[in-house]
Amino acid sequence: MGLTKSEIFTDKQNQIAQLAKAFGHPARVAILEYLFKTNSCVCGDLVNEIGLAQPTISQHLKELKQLGLIKGTIEGTSVCYCIDTNNWSQMKQLLAEFLDQDMDDASNCC
Repeated sequence: MGLTKSEIFTDKQNQIAQLAKAFGHPARVAILEYLFKTNSCVCGDLVNEIGLAQPTISQHLKELKQLGLIKGTIEGTSVCYCIDTNNWSQMKQLLAEFLDQDMDDASNCC
């Protein structure tokens, strides 16, 4: 498979694609749902809740954190995660603008 050539796309297009990638795996969706459901920082419950191995969960957490959708704090020997509400709100606004493009023009091209 070739390179994506992300440099030829706008920052906004690249950002939307990266955010969409976060929802491209059901484990990441399940992690986000669990973090919303608990509404607090979660340290070790994810392995039992999601049913995947710790290294797999850690990799998904790393990706979500790199995207800024979650944040983590160190408590002793563990890292506790929760939703980054500021970044989550920004993501919702960005995706809403993208998804609502059909609302701008009521004409039908076909």
